[in-house]
Amino acid sequence: MLLAGYDVRKAAQAAAFFALKSGGSINVLKLSKLMYLSEREFMARFDEPMFYDRLFSMPDGPVASVTLNLMNGNAEDQTWSEFLAPRDGYAIPLNGDVEFDALDTLSRADLSVLESLWDKFKDFDKYAIRDWTHGRANVPEWRDPNGSSMPIHHEEVFRYLGRDDCVELAEEVQSHRRMHEFILAAER
Repeated sequence: MLLAGYDVRKAAQAAAFFALKSGGSINVLKLSKLMYLSEREFMARFDEPMFYDRLFSMPDGPVASVTLNLMNGNAEDQTWSEFLAPRDGYAIPLNGDVEFDALDTLSRADLSVLESLWDKFKDFDKYAIRDWTHGRANVPEWRDPNGSSMPIHHEEVFRYLGRDDCVELAEEVQSHRRMHEFILAAER
């Protein structure tokens, strides 16, 4: 199991969206930043994450960790593999002939976030987007972990997004996960 409440189908389709926009394959570092920014921007607009990933500060910037593990082949999931092929060097290619109409889990709200991020970062190379996420004015929750990693809590992101109810919003994220844990336990 990846993470209770994590929406692997939505994450895979978001990653496929960016790979499609990049011509069928996208650099791992650039995609990892776009996926983190997708979670963050969805939180900014709709007060909840897009795919409910765990967030971490890493030396190359913030990441959505479950998604990064899937991208790097450190976790496997059949749903992820429907849309994305295994990592090829520094690239994440689409799996086969995936087209935009196959991205049926993405809502209009999801697509709005993904489109706006693509419009903003499409001309950034992997290092430019990495450096952008290191900027305190852009992603203030990221901290240099000095070669390691450290969690970024949803409460912290909501606080930097200016939410007065950041504790309650973060508790809703945890409640979402607990509900999915309960459902999974009941299905066993």
